Amino acid sequence: MSEILTSQADGILTIGFNRPDKKNALTSAMYAALADALEAAESDEAVRVIFFTGSGGAFTAGNDLQDFLNNPPQGDDTPVFRFLRAISTASKPLIAAVSGVAVGVGTTMLLHCDLVYAADDAKLSLPFVNLALVPEAASSLLLPAMVGYHRAAELLLLGEPFTAATAKEYGIVNAVVSGEQLLETAMAAARKIAAKPPTAVRLTKQLLRQSRGDIAGQMAAEGAHFRGQLKSAEAREAMTAFFEKRPPKFS
Repeated sequence: MSEILTSQADGILTIGFNRPDKKNALTSAMYAALADALEAAESDEAVRVIFFTGSGGAFTAGNDLQDFLNNPPQGDDTPVFRFLRAISTASKPLIAAVSGVAVGVGTTMLLHCDLVYAADDAKLSLPFVNLALVPEAASSLLLPAMVGYHRAAELLLLGEPFTAATAKEYGIVNAVVSGEQLLETAMAAARKIAAKPPTAVRLTKQLLRQSRGDIAGQMAAEGAHFRGQLKSAEAREAMTAFFEKRPPKFS
């Protein structure tokens, strides 16, 4: 069974996280499949909108930490950075339907989406500091611009889960609906955009994104710190404590 599902109809490429037994936690192989799908969509004229969703009542629990420790990203061409680069430079509209957990990259990727719809049970979180890591996906640039510095500091420094209602208040999601309405609400928006003039849509997205600053530069800076922290004693202790289900001890 594929852990990344793709299907295409009516100008919409649907990309589904499909590892429900692990709340769709992302492995290196899944990142590679995601990057491949996004890169192919960029040059496929039949794709007008890209739609992200998760299976089993979850969006994604973020990185699979065991896989991440076994296959740490070493450079810009590793699967996770290929995915981040592809999602941050996508010229076509990105829409996400978020239910259940959206942890780490499950939240930071939403900052690159053009429309985000969340179920009322969704719980988002950015626990990078808790794992002795730093933010990624240019979230240290995009999040303060979107929600304000103090709210961004609260979300990134405390790393505590927050609700779909809070995400809507902060402007991270467009609307909160019931779980039963989520997919149809988000897909209805995708269909509307897919039916519009594609060049005008892409140019409008390009114009909207020009005010966002140096995303590539911020991602590169974050990536350098992220890779360094992965090798640190802090990260070893934080992740060991996570697996052992105990509070970490930082000396």
